[in-house]
Amino acid sequence: MDLTQFVEDIVHEPSQASGRGFDLTVAEVYEVDAPGRVDFGGGELEDAELTPHERTLRNPDDDYEWWHLNAGQYLLEYNESLTLPDDLFAKVQTREAVRERGAFHPTLSVQSLGRVPLSVGGSGLYLKENARVSTIVGIDRR
Repeated sequence: MDLTQFVEDIVHEPSQASGRGFDLTVAEVYEVDAPGRVDFGGGELEDAELTPHERTLRNPDDDYEWWHLNAGQYLLEYNESLTLPDDLFAKVQTREAVRERGAFHPTLSVQSLGRVPLSVGGSGLYLKENARVSTIVGIDRR
């Protein structure tokens, strides 16, 4: 199945579609500043307070900035959007390049892309804007 038929706002299709699925790129990294609320019925549901994590240029002539993520928890936001029919869902996993550098997010089954929790361990991670961080590894029927 051609995954690109369901994905919009693609950064660079030849790179993103070259592996075993379709890679998703990071648009923003957020820090959770204050807790949200989750209750049984949803009547007291409240969003957490988020702040975009600071970015810096490695070199003054660079076009893209980097996030320096210390060990901890963050929320990722993708550049891409995903829209699937009601009977389909996508399986999204952390890219190997990210996992091998001590960071990961849960494997997800989704119909659309929201923010994703990212866990960073050890000494942290340098992450460049538009880096490929996740992969849609397949589309399945419900």
